[in-house]
Amino acid sequence: MISVDGAFSILENTTLSHKIEKVSLCNAYSYVLAETVVAPISMPSFRQANMDGCALALHDKLTYEIVGEIKAGDYCDAPLMPGQAMKIFTGAAVPDDAQAVIQIEKVTVNYNLLDLQEIVSPGTNVRPAGSQIVSGAKALTKGTILNAAAIGFLSGLGFTSVKVYAKPEVGIVITGNELVQVGQPLPKGKVYDSNLIMLQIALQSAHYHFINTYQVSDTFEETKSILQQAISENDVVVVSGGISVGDYDFVGKALQSLAVETLFYKVNQKPGKPLLCGKSKDKMIFALPGNPAASLTCFYVYVLPTIDRISGKVVSYVPTISKRLSHDYKVDNSRCQFLRAHISNDEVAILPHQDSSMLDSFAAANALVFVQNGRYELTRDCKVAVYCIQI
Repeated sequence: MISVDGAFSILENTTLSHKIEKVSLCNAYSYVLAETVVAPISMPSFRQANMDGCALALHDKLTYEIVGEIKAGDYCDAPLMPGQAMKIFTGAAVPDDAQAVIQIEKVTVNYNLLDLQEIVSPGTNVRPAGSQIVSGAKALTKGTILNAAAIGFLSGLGFTSVKVYAKPEVGIVITGNELVQVGQPLPKGKVYDSNLIMLQIALQSAHYHFINTYQVSDTFEETKSILQQAISENDVVVVSGGISVGDYDFVGKALQSLAVETLFYKVNQKPGKPLLCGKSKDKMIFALPGNPAASLTCFYVYVLPTIDRISGKVVSYVPTISKRLSHDYKVDNSRCQFLRAHISNDEVAILPHQDSSMLDSFAAANALVFVQNGRYELTRDCKVAVYCIQI
């Protein structure tokens, strides 16, 4: 059995395969840039009015003659003489001969004459060309996660597509003769499957949508056959159940027969002790416990960070966030624990119902608190290590 830190170290030092693809901007959300992007144009590419008002060819008086109008999208190259002005709207190109824009609320208009309240300084309410970025400058660096603002920025620079790290295709394999799909009659001794949809939604909430699903009965030959198919069809395979040491737990034996390299098996943690991580060439395989809360815990702690790394993100398996505990808590366990918890007002509360089979506490959780093994008491307001989880 390996320690939690030992499992983290193995994963951190495991070389993962990255693929690069070009995607359209409209499909680029949450992807990671695979190259640094250089601005092909300056933004703005012309001097822009900051607000609605009048563009002024400055002189030393407070009265100007209005000689025209410029709407956003228009361009006026007619010369302006000192003392002349043009009505202008936000985002429109400021004429070359105008040095400032006075907002409409600060002027009095009488037919074609404009009266100011005070002398206006050059540059007032004018965005210089290239004030956001100049042509040839780095727009976004390699490794940037593309959110809505980043995509809007790239679109404003004229990009229609970008090179990104491809997101892996993930196969979910559910094992167990006892499982019945929702909507079917539930015979005695059977349970409705929760892990398949749970893991699918967990992946989708993290913006991973290339998911294939498989279900196997508890026989060695079928387990081996389906696992072989899943490994061939996916970049990451996540197996739920069948990894313990029972007479009908065939996942470990099937993976061994398929020459999957075991990186580690069994971790000194609760929940999720019978966790296996393996590799087959450039494919990653995780065999999670079948108990729902244990399965989801292992997914958030081990599987999702690995998928994020394959997708080009820089992540840490070790918790990097700490929060104040909102109550006292007694630790009494020979294994490290990942405890379902809820963060509120910058404090974290450990929830009841921590059994590995119980999802009701996970339904209220937005975090996992990590505590070392031993017998000791955590007091209110002490700092504890926290994983924030997708909800």
